[in-house]
Amino acid sequence: MEISLNTPALLFPAISLLLLAYTNRFLAIANLIRGLRRQYDTDHDQNVLSQIRNLQTRIIIIRNMQALGIGSLLLCVICMFALFMDKPFLGKILFGTSLIMMMTSLILSLREIIISVNALTLELKRTGEEFKDRFI
Repeated sequence: MEISLNTPALLFPAISLLLLAYTNRFLAIANLIRGLRRQYDTDHDQNVLSQIRNLQTRIIIIRNMQALGIGSLLLCVICMFALFMDKPFLGKILFGTSLIMMMTSLILSLREIIISVNALTLELKRTGEEFKDRFI
């Protein structure tokens, strides 16, 4: 398979958009943690503490997603440099590694989404039970 300088450049827009989405998720969760922390300081509600722990797990996953995305982008740049220096074999290895890092980042993203959906499902069940008690 031939690899040209344009091949790794195709990933630049996708990686940039993914990193932006990851950063937005990180910032939203960080703000939520800050708000829940203030709420926990006043109420000492164990449910709030459980939510903070869940969000802490998600923050760690997002950090790893970002690190893999940045690593993927960096390897794409190095791959382009290797191809520019007329080292196609090294370029293929770097590009392949970059793709693997991006796939791993996407798998972590899927894991973080699943954790988020599970947490929301539990919260909705709890909220449903609270409403059921009020209307019976």
